[in-house]
Amino acid sequence: MTALSGLVGSGCMIFGIPCFPPISPSPSTREPQAILVLGGSPTREKFAAQFALEHPQLPIFVSSGSPEEYAQYVFDRAGVSRDRIHLDYRAVDTVTNFTIMVTELQKRKITHVYVITSEFHMPRALVIGKIVLGSRGIEMYPVTIPSEIKSENPTKALRDGLRSVFWLVTGS
Repeated sequence: MTALSGLVGSGCMIFGIPCFPPISPSPSTREPQAILVLGGSPTREKFAAQFALEHPQLPIFVSSGSPEEYAQYVFDRAGVSRDRIHLDYRAVDTVTNFTIMVTELQKRKITHVYVITSEFHMPRALVIGKIVLGSRGIEMYPVTIPSEIKSENPTKALRDGLRSVFWLVTGS
């Protein structure tokens, strides 16, 4: 992880790209303005529906999750209003979850967002999110869902971190 951070930081300095949100002496006092759910498991939508009940003012963005009918059923069953839910199926992987949704968040002037994913997936999501969201001044607040899988191969985080830097440099 240290090597990845150094690589990302070096690449950003070389290209003059802000990769991470500004470092402030104290944690942000801003509350998240939205919930972003990374697709990949129906468990994530179920968890997000319950989490959304605890945060009734926040819109919910689900990136390439379960099929639309099932996702709507999960949120309906939990009692979450459909006008809060934004389902987006353009992403094909974790990097594109972030690169597609960052534009949607920016359009809505969202600068602080909860990111929900499985515990094993969060380390990689943090690497990508810090690069992609951070480059646009969006701070992420990770919310992990316990999972039976304990960890991912760390090379996935390295690969996707490099892809995220490539996206920053090229825009694609």
